[in-house]
Amino acid sequence: MKKILVIGATGSCGAYTAVGLKEKGFNVVAVAHRKSDNGFFEEKGIPFYSIDIKNKETFDVLPTDVDAVLHFAGTLPSKMKGYNPQEYVDSVLTGTLNVLEWMRTNGCKKIVFTQSIADILYKFGTTEPIDDDVERKFPLTGDHSVYSICKNAAVNVIEHYHAQYGFQRFIVRLPTIYCYKPNPFYHVNGERRWLGWRYIIDQAMKGNTLEVWGNPDSMKEMVYVGDFVNMMECCIKAEHDGGVYNMGCGHPVSIEYQIKKIAEVFNSDKKSDIVYRPEKASSPQFVLSIEKSRRELGYEPKYDFEAFLKSFKHDMETEPMAKIWGRKEDYYTDK
Repeated sequence: MKKILVIGATGSCGAYTAVGLKEKGFNVVAVAHRKSDNGFFEEKGIPFYSIDIKNKETFDVLPTDVDAVLHFAGTLPSKMKGYNPQEYVDSVLTGTLNVLEWMRTNGCKKIVFTQSIADILYKFGTTEPIDDDVERKFPLTGDHSVYSICKNAAVNVIEHYHAQYGFQRFIVRLPTIYCYKPNPFYHVNGERRWLGWRYIIDQAMKGNTLEVWGNPDSMKEMVYVGDFVNMMECCIKAEHDGGVYNMGCGHPVSIEYQIKKIAEVFNSDKKSDIVYRPEKASSPQFVLSIEKSRRELGYEPKYDFEAFLKSFKHDMETEPMAKIWGRKEDYYTDK
């Protein structure tokens, strides 16, 4: 079975992917920046290596007989306290170049790279599905700007390695990939905030009133991590040169439907009332075309929104990643 290097294996997508691919029979190697995984991967028969993606010398510890690299590493705006744009240049752009050079040196010519959806923000606001191969751009303002510029530049460097050295490259454009993590917070412009959807779940569990802001019919891609793992498997198995592929759920859902389903799945004894606040700002609306992913990769989403919520609830109750992420009591506050 193919040996797959998962770089960024202790992150949200990385941990679920490493474990999921192992369960599917792949020979998985987990790689991350943190020094220890607290024995999490070893328990699952997955070797773990610590490297600094910004320092190519640290790659020397890695096995060299690798068939494909899944490259998820790099600093995220949502995880950054304060603002340090140099970190994006170093981890996203230089880090990707280090990965590519390590691959070239060791004869591995298949890379799967996760691309930010920020490259198509200019297409948001319509229900018309956005094609995979539209022009890539990036926002010039905001905390995602330098990050998006670096992600786009990294894609261009990957394309160079495809043209120059014959790499197979699968650039997977991601909306938010939803999964359970005990930390319900993120950062905007360096400041900590509740994740909106996690706050709604928290309020539903308490039986509190839920609010539908703006246009209740605004549509959004709700992609569960289980489908992300399936997409990664499709990329690994693909034999063609690759390209850019949208990662979508195949059935975008409205804000109203999301909140009603969250109430249904997470309400305990007390049922939440739902009120409408049309004066509030609507969520950004977008729909991704996944026809190319279906046609060229054989990708087919398996999780509808209700199945996603039920799987999320199960993980919330069992906390399968506690060894690497901690438990909810390590993060949770009522603030």
